[in-house]
Amino acid sequence: MLSRYLPLFILLSIVAEILGTVGGFGSSVFFVPMASYFMDFQTVLGITALFHLSSNITKLGFFRKGFDKTLMLYLGIPAILFVSLGAYLSKYVNPRWLTLALGIFLVAFGLLFILNKTLKVDATKKNAFLGGSLSGFFAGLLGTGGAIRGATMTAFNLNKEKFIATSAIIDLGIDLSRSVIYTYNGFVHKRDLYLIPILIGVSIVGTYFGKKILDKITQEQFKRFVLFLLVGIGALTILFNLK
Repeated sequence: MLSRYLPLFILLSIVAEILGTVGGFGSSVFFVPMASYFMDFQTVLGITALFHLSSNITKLGFFRKGFDKTLMLYLGIPAILFVSLGAYLSKYVNPRWLTLALGIFLVAFGLLFILNKTLKVDATKKNAFLGGSLSGFFAGLLGTGGAIRGATMTAFNLNKEKFIATSAIIDLGIDLSRSVIYTYNGFVHKRDLYLIPILIGVSIVGTYFGKKILDKITQEQFKRFVLFLLVGIGALTILFNLK
C-alpha cells in the first residue's frame, strides 16, 4: 500500500517535520497517526524511531545556541530510562486506550493554559523528572511522547532556540534507546529500510522550513503556538482512536 501512495506519504512527512520543528517537540506527534494509515502500528513504531534519529540530529545542526543543562539532566535521564520500559511493553499492550487517554490529557492541558494565561506549572526539578518519565514511557509505548515533554518544558520559559535544542538532544537519547528495543521486538523490517534515506531528506527539508518560520515569530507567539498545537494534536489523537 505504501509504495502506491509514497509521494503523499513523503509530503505528509515533510508537513509533520515542519510542524514538529515549529512546535519544538518533534514530528512523531504528527507522523505516528499519519503513518498508521499506511502501515501497521508496530511497523510505525520502528520507522518513527529511525526517522526521529535523523530528525533530531538535523535539529541539533540547525539549532546550536545552547542547551538547558538542568532539563537535560532532570528531564532527559528519566525519559531515556522510561522509554526502554515503554518500548518493551509495546509488544504486549493494546495501545488504543492509552493513546486515547494521551489525547484527552493534551487537550485538557492545552486548553487549561490557553484559557488561564496566569496559570503556571512550577519549574521544579520534581516536575521535570515527572514530565521526563511520562514522555519517555509514552514515546516507547506509543511512538510519541514529545508533546508531554513540550508541555513540561513550557514551564521553564526557555527561548525558542534553547527549547528546541534541549528537546532534540533529549529526544536523541530516547530514540537511540527505543530503536534497539524495537529492532529486538521485530518492529524494524528489511522491506522498509528503503525509507530511511527518504526520511533523512524529509528531516532536512522539514527542519529547514520550520526554522525559517520560527525566525519570523516572537517568543510569545511561539509559546501560544505550542499550546494550540498541543490541543490540535490531542484532538486529532482522540478522533483517530474513536474511528
